Order: sequence, then structure tokens, then C-alpha cells
Amino acid sequence: MNFISLVNSFYRFGQIAERGLFLRNAKVTQPPIFILGHWRSGTTLLHELLVLDERHTSPNSYQCFAPHHFVVTSWFAYRFLKFLIPAKRPMDNMVMGWHRPQEDEFALANLGVPSTYRDITFPNGRPHAPEYLTLEGVPSEDLERWKKALWTFLRNVNYQDPRRIVLKSPPHTGRLRVLRAMFPDARFVHITRDPLVVFPSTVNLWTQLYKKHGLQTPRLEGLDEYVFDSFERMYRSFERDRSDVPANRLVDVRYDDLIQDPIAQVRGIYEQLELGGFDQLEPKLSEFWSGQAEYRTNHFELDDHTKAEVRRRWGPWMQKYGYEG
Repeated sequence: MNFISLVNSFYRFGQIAERGLFLRNAKVTQPPIFILGHWRSGTTLLHELLVLDERHTSPNSYQCFAPHHFVVTSWFAYRFLKFLIPAKRPMDNMVMGWHRPQEDEFALANLGVPSTYRDITFPNGRPHAPEYLTLEGVPSEDLERWKKALWTFLRNVNYQDPRRIVLKSPPHTGRLRVLRAMFPDARFVHITRDPLVVFPSTVNLWTQLYKKHGLQTPRLEGLDEYVFDSFERMYRSFERDRSDVPANRLVDVRYDDLIQDPIAQVRGIYEQLELGGFDQLEPKLSEFWSGQAEYRTNHFELDDHTKAEVRRRWGPWMQKYGYEG
């Protein structure tokens, strides 16, 4: 770990020396598109679909895992470091690679601002920085530091690729108020999925990440409660703040509808958010979807007690979005 830190620090200073002036003057070229939704709700699939638009870009895995210096080192990683990233994600077998779209939350965590994703590395003990899930209660000075980290990262992404950025990180679901203040003209796509599927899949997600990437042997104590509580806090914030968002800035989509007819669902997103250009995107959507025919999602069984608890804890949200269970 110390060696990796030294390497990152060395290339960070190299990036500052070589591109510092240009990066300080770089801008976020267009209001981003944010994909919102709980983990395991289909956010990754939606991310993959929206970045098929040739007018869009996204932070990729290398940029998110090397945010301090990717501007000057990405060429080397793409060519020589492919062996360092698995071909598929451990929790669902979706394709991975340095060029694939990735969650910007990993970039923020690697830039040193507090993130709940630190729990992946240290899964035992109390959750780390839970207030950063929604940014509520974060002191103003620390909040400004968080905003600066996000701005800096996105400027660097746009320095490499000036197209509109599409971002996907589930924690952003609870940060709607802050994100709208930072990007008043941003668009938001909110995806939902049956909570009786989301709950066990999220438990599996954290279990797999803790086991494969943690520096502790995970005890998994309190994991169910962690999933319940994170969902509730995230959606209390989201539901409170979404009422202030104009209809042409936020759209809802259901995962089941998306996989049933992705062309119609993405067309609806483009129409409501007034993005334009769907006719040019449609052939790429069709080609991409035809290549997904062999993909199979994981299936998890819930016992009756856990089903009842999901309905009790998440019942109001289930009713609002049409998941009666």
C-alpha cells in the first residue's frame, strides 16, 4: 500500500508539473446527466446505454481509480496494465475494463474526501462517514472540499474528452439538493427496481466487495441493517428534494420496463429531458441490446421473515413506485 501511495504521489506531481496550468483553466463543458438509484437497481445498465450516445462521455474505471494523475498516465494503463483489472465484476459478471464507465464515487474516495465506500476496505466496525451518503450534516468547510473534489475531477475528465458527462453513483441519489446547486441545468435519470430483488442483491454486492477488496476478513455483522438504513436515509433525502426539480430535469424509469423495451424507455428519457438526438442513438441501442441476449442476472431467494421486513421498512417507497410485493 505504501508503495502504491508513493507511485500515485509521484505521478500526481508529474501531472501538476506537465499539465497544471491547463487543468486549472479546464471547465465542465456542459451540465452533466446524473443517473440516480439504489445499488442493484439497474444504474450500471442505464449508464452503459446513455454513453452509447456519441455526444456523451463518462468517467471510466482508470480515471476513477487513478484520479490524481490519469491525464498523463492513462495511455500507459490502457496499453500495458490491462491485467490489473478483472474482466468481469465479481457481484454480477458484467464486463469490466479500464475504458468502461465507472462510478465517480470511487474517484472521490481516491481523492481523499470521506466516502461510505471506505467500508469496502475496512468492512468491520462502525460505518465510515455515513453523513456523506446524503451530505446532510456535513460541516460547510468539509462540504466545500467535497464539491471542489468533484469539480476538479470532472474538469479533468472534460479536459481529456469535452463531451457531456454522464455520471452514475448510487450515493448521488441522496445528494440531489447539493448536485442541483452545483449544476443548476443538470439532468437526472432515476431508476427503480423491485425492493424484494434489490435487498438481497445489495447484501450480496457488499459481501462480495468486502471479501475480494477488504483489508479485513469481513464478519458481515449488521449488514442487513446497514442496507435497510442506507436505503431509508438515501430516499428520505431524495423524496424531499425531488419536488423542487422541474419535469424536464428529472425522469423516472423502472428496471423491468427498461429490460423489456430499452428502445422505448430510452426514447422516453430523451423526450422528457429534452436531450434531442435520439434518432442517431437508436441504431446503437439496438446493436448493444442484441449483444446482451446471453446475459443472465443473478437470482436470490428471500425467507418469509426478510420479505416481511423489506415490506415493513421500505413499504411507503414500494407503494409510491408500484412495487406491492
